[in-house]
Amino acid sequence: MAQPNIRTTRSTAESPDLDWSQVGETVRMLELAAAQINIALREGDDSVEVLSRSFTAMVGMVDTIAATAESEDCLEHNSVALQTIKQNCDMVRTQMQSAIVAFQFYDRLSQQLTHVTHSLESLGELVSDQSRLFNPSEWKVLQDKIRSRFSMQEEQDMFDALLAGATIEEALRQCREKMALRGDGDSIELF
Repeated sequence: MAQPNIRTTRSTAESPDLDWSQVGETVRMLELAAAQINIALREGDDSVEVLSRSFTAMVGMVDTIAATAESEDCLEHNSVALQTIKQNCDMVRTQMQSAIVAFQFYDRLSQQLTHVTHSLESLGELVSDQSRLFNPSEWKVLQDKIRSRFSMQEEQDMFDALLAGATIEEALRQCREKMALRGDGDSIELF
């Protein structure tokens, strides 16, 4: 039995053939956007992992310094120097807490970009499937799937506003107003 002729290249805008379509080009652009977000997230996660380990180690070192400064041997010698050490340890702890909060903001950003990536991938799958593309119930399933992934209220609010017909600017304004009413404009979701 003869092997079917399997096509190894896809039709593209640069090299179109009879199978070329704007849908295929749209899907490729969605895939590109998702891949770029994934690469950025992976690189960011690696950097944040290194920073997290460094800050954890530094907290341990500061605690050791503070405990040593409070030991009986040190207390007997130089109270001015010990006071300076303790104050600086406290300041370093405060700065590290600020850094940890910044890491939490990064984690939140990472979650949001992961949601965007999944949304783009799901949209690409739908758009590339002719049997689903023109079916409103498939679009509803996609929208429900995307919304169900959102863990943050502002993501859900943005999604709902856009689906209700708001422009991006209107949706952003509505989300900011809702966040202000809830009082969570600067809050961090702790993990």
